[in-house]
Order: sequence, then structure tokens, then C-alpha cells
Amino acid sequence: MTKLLLATPRGFCAGVVRAIDIVDLAIKHYGTPLYVRKEIVHNQSVVEKFRSKGVVFVETLDEVPSDQLVIFSAHGVSPEVRKRADERNLKVIDATCPLVTKVHSEVHKYKKLGFSIALIGHADHDEVEGTLGEAPEVTYLVETVEDVAKLEVPDPSKIVALTQTTLSVDECKEMIQALRNKFPLLTTPSKDDICYATQNRQDAVKAMAKAGLDLLLVVGSQNSSNSKRLCEVAHTFGIEAYLIDAAQEIQESWIENKKCIGLTAGASAPEYLVQSVVEFLTARGAVSEEFHFIEEDVSFSLPPELIQFEKQSQKPLPQARKNT
Repeated sequence: MTKLLLATPRGFCAGVVRAIDIVDLAIKHYGTPLYVRKEIVHNQSVVEKFRSKGVVFVETLDEVPSDQLVIFSAHGVSPEVRKRADERNLKVIDATCPLVTKVHSEVHKYKKLGFSIALIGHADHDEVEGTLGEAPEVTYLVETVEDVAKLEVPDPSKIVALTQTTLSVDECKEMIQALRNKFPLLTTPSKDDICYATQNRQDAVKAMAKAGLDLLLVVGSQNSSNSKRLCEVAHTFGIEAYLIDAAQEIQESWIENKKCIGLTAGASAPEYLVQSVVEFLTARGAVSEEFHFIEEDVSFSLPPELIQFEKQSQKPLPQARKNT
């Protein structure tokens, strides 16, 4: 018999729930077409579901017709993007995760104090693009310890380390230590800057790994940074791990002769995808049970312009304009 351990917590974080609620409410109130800059969250299924409802995902604001509504994704944007929205006379609803907004605020705080900022993160991530844009003249992206070794700043006594929110405390330790070795007076980031969900999901995987996993399946898309990190955590324990968008991607050879399989999901992966994997594996004889690690009770409020519509969600909403 194969045991299937379902990690708790898993899946959506508060920032993703907020972003998805924003798009849902905007569709109900404003109708479609509705424009979203970049992917609202990094999950293929979520994006495709919204696309089927008439949401148009764009790479740049120049793709949005003038005077239209555009939603900024959960990953945040730079001031340059906001300026461009004003120039195009676009109505904006900001779905930026409040944890990302907090980091943006810290960038400005330290810039005013005359600090250089070492931003720990991944260059190809939308969040990093936005954070770098807040103060590009004083912010230096460091992805590796080699980057730290090459880093030069005007005043080594005034440097602060900030991080991409979807990294974990563990991921940052080596980078923080490398920065501190080079800059002994380094100011370090608050742990509150790290996404609680990223940390909790990685810690849950570690706990499951110690329970004797033979295999870990992570539900999430390839462009989801936090989902990839979950696989990497399993690999550090010598456990086979795969990142999948859906159950149909599972290869029979992966699960053959496995006695204990762990299942989790990145912070932007919906629960229905997890359940499809559960059904796939139980149909092949696996017996599932919840693996409780920690309870989460975090939530974020909606933007002011949508709160009234949330309160009216049980009532008929204003007539949405038709697709054109």
C-alpha cells in the first residue's frame, strides 16, 4: 500500500487569494474585456481560467487601449509602469501583494537614509523587476555569492539587504552571510519581508521528508519561484521530486514501488489541481492522509475601490459591459 501525505499548509497564500478576488470582482463589476499586466499570479490554470472569461493578459501597458481598466499583478510594478499608466490615462486597480508593497516602502526608506540596497532575488522574476525599479540608482541585484564577491558600493558602512518575498529564510542565509562577510556593518532585512507562506510550505516539506518520503509531487507552474523551491527542498534530503501543473503530467514510473508519497502545492496553485492529483493516485491504490504542520490565518484587505463590491457580492452587481 502507498501512503499519500497531503501537506498542510499548501496552495494559495493570502496575497494570491487577494489578487484572484480582485480580478473576479473586477469582472463582475466592470465586465470584459479586462486587462491584466503580466500574469495575475504565476499559475497556468488560473491564468487560462481568467482568459476564458475574457481577461486579456498583456506584457506592456502599450497593449491596453487608452482609457481602459488595467490590473497590476500580485508581483508589483515599478514607478515607471505607474507613470506609463497615467500617461495612457488608464484606470488602475493594484493587486500587488501587501508583502511586496512593504519591501518597496523599505527601498524608499533606505534610499532616503543614503543606503545602498543589495536585493537578493532572481533576475527573471516579475517581483524583482518591480522592486529594482523603485530605486535603480542605489539597488544592486545579487543572485549568487559570486555576485556578492563582485559587489562594490559607495559606502560599505551603509548597505542593507532586502529580499524577493518568495524566497525563504533558509534560502537567504548563505547570501546574507556572504554579504555580512564582505560588509560587516550590513543592515539585514526583517523576517516579515519573507512571505510567510513560502516559509511555511518549505518547512512542511522538511517535516514530511523526515517522515520517510520516497517521492514529493509539487503542484505548481514552471514560472512559479516558490513552487520550484519546494522541489529543491526535497532534493536536499535526497528525495525524488517533480513540479507538475496537473495530474496528467505524472509518469507512472515515478510512482512505481513508492511506499510514501508527499503532495504539496506552491502558493499560487489552486486546490482543485491538488485534488485531481489525489484522485489520480488513490485510483492507483494510494491512501491519503493530511500531514498537518501549521495553521495559517493570514488575510489581506481588498483595494478601497473594490471593497464596496465585495460587500455587495450577495446582491446583483451593476450591468457589465459586453465583450467587444
